[in-house]
Amino acid sequence: MNELVLVLFALWAFPSEAFSRTPAFPEGGLFIEAESFAEKGGWSVDQQFMDIMGSPYLIAHGMGVPVKDASTTVGIPVPGIYHVWVRTYNWTAPWTSADGPGAFRVKLNGKPLKTLLGTTGDRWFWQYAGSRKLAAGPCTVALSDLGGFDGRCDAIWLTREEEAVPPAEKDALEGFRRQTGALPLHPSDGGDYDFVVIGGGIAGMCAAVSAARFGCKVALVNDRPIPGGNNSSEIRVHLGARIEQAPYPALGRMLREFGHSKGGNAKPASNYEDEKKEAFIRGQEGLTYLPCFRAVKVNMDGSRIASVVIRHIETGEERLLKAPLFADCTGDANLGYMAGADWRMGREGRDEFGEALAPEKGDALTMGSSVQWYSVEGPERTSFPEFEYGVQFTEENCEKVKMGEWRWETGMNLDQIRDFERIRDYGLLVVYSNWSFLKNHYSRKADYANLSLGWVAYVAGKRESRRLMGDYILKQDDIDKQVFHEDASFTLTWHLDLHFPDSLNSVRFKGQEFKADTRSNHIYPYAAPYRCLYSRNIDNLFMAGRDISTTHVALGSTRLMRTGAMMGEVVGMAASICKEKGTTPRGVYQHYLPELKALMKKGAARNDIELPDNQHFNEGGHLKKPKNIEF
Repeated sequence: MNELVLVLFALWAFPSEAFSRTPAFPEGGLFIEAESFAEKGGWSVDQQFMDIMGSPYLIAHGMGVPVKDASTTVGIPVPGIYHVWVRTYNWTAPWTSADGPGAFRVKLNGKPLKTLLGTTGDRWFWQYAGSRKLAAGPCTVALSDLGGFDGRCDAIWLTREEEAVPPAEKDALEGFRRQTGALPLHPSDGGDYDFVVIGGGIAGMCAAVSAARFGCKVALVNDRPIPGGNNSSEIRVHLGARIEQAPYPALGRMLREFGHSKGGNAKPASNYEDEKKEAFIRGQEGLTYLPCFRAVKVNMDGSRIASVVIRHIETGEERLLKAPLFADCTGDANLGYMAGADWRMGREGRDEFGEALAPEKGDALTMGSSVQWYSVEGPERTSFPEFEYGVQFTEENCEKVKMGEWRWETGMNLDQIRDFERIRDYGLLVVYSNWSFLKNHYSRKADYANLSLGWVAYVAGKRESRRLMGDYILKQDDIDKQVFHEDASFTLTWHLDLHFPDSLNSVRFKGQEFKADTRSNHIYPYAAPYRCLYSRNIDNLFMAGRDISTTHVALGSTRLMRTGAMMGEVVGMAASICKEKGTTPRGVYQHYLPELKALMKKGAARNDIELPDNQHFNEGGHLKKPKNIEF
């Protein structure tokens, strides 16, 4: 953009006195979003924290091996000396003041700028990368990773004025993005639907397909390129709990259409059969699948959601989706939170619901997030860089293992929303630090000589954050005492499984635990009320998955993905009744419960194909009788 275009743009977008408050744009300034690079190379798009820091970004997740350059081509409007600013973050800053491991450089037309990026600072900020004389015309911009240890780049700003730095604060920076054209001024029309489902995990998939099969025009929005949430190859968690249980044994049968045929956590990517999930969604008539879009704004009409704005995590494109009904299947209750739905997070005190497993006093503790990983053995010795950034491992406290699954759990004493990037990063930190010790300093390092890190998740597997409150809050007594509800629907089979910091890990890493333990509190199968699946104060909002209306204790049983699949199936059925009868989620309970029961008896599974048996697997992937598999 040249100076004239920018001025005309500002006059149009910010008329009258508002114009004086807009930033001054230097001639030839260019704002480049890293996630929009044409060639990602070995860098990956990470959208997990855009609600916190404002944007998706590129991460160089090489597990200690530098990744291939990411690159794109931009047009330089006028020749001159250009100053380069890069928004980046030294991710190990919470644990050490030393320069971090996420080093990278910016290259312009194949030549690197001198400044090392991503190793300093203690927050997301604009770091000066240097300057370069550029001719008008095409210019190749590249990110060159130097260490493979999760360096990250949000955006690059090229300007002819050295001090013209974009704003650092999240909201101000979003305004700057819109003024430069990196984000649109207004979303495009994304269409009208009967039902919009936000969140493409197992619960969201089943909610969307169920509703479509019963006659709704549905949009399913997923903020990753791969569907399945925790069960995707990005996170690799086994489908836990059981389906096809009384009183509605048809519920959950649709999961046979795409559920994996092998079991276990932290296994090779192929075990999670992403292609079956993709086919399940894309093959459904009446369903529009929108991968790589994240809900970023809600427009309200009183106590109803009128529309949702979704943003593409790579292009920045925004669309407006309208519908009379919405479902929050995000896990974090992002949609409900933006809509102003009632929610809770943390543990209720024992006196509030009389739960024996609740703490005496309520607190903010939650179950944590897992960064799973495994190593692979090769024919020759391999090396791994020295990696120590504030967490020191020794002969006594190191984890003498070759893989880590559900027990590698962090952030139980932090806020799983506000502190989530730190929580995920700590998971990466301890994996790398422990592995470095085993490879380089452990007295039995010969046992690890031929091993290399084969996979480390950078998308964290989260268990708990916000829970949206419905007309009924499921609690321990309901499950223990088998309390009957006329609107009994999906059935719980998982034990009351509540994670807490591992005691030995707490001694060794007090306040910085990264391993969890759990106690198994057996339950008998229990049909939970439908009233847990819709918001008590947002009239047209359903929810399915781990963000439904429960206490922290009851969440220990409801949070499993097979159970979430049945929740989603019921929500889809209820949405179809809402459409047919012109009612609300609450209205289904009040006036059309017999119709919902009839659909739950029927189920949403296809009857025109032969479905495989409902198989259960242990951690090693071997068939066994149904039994709980931890996560």
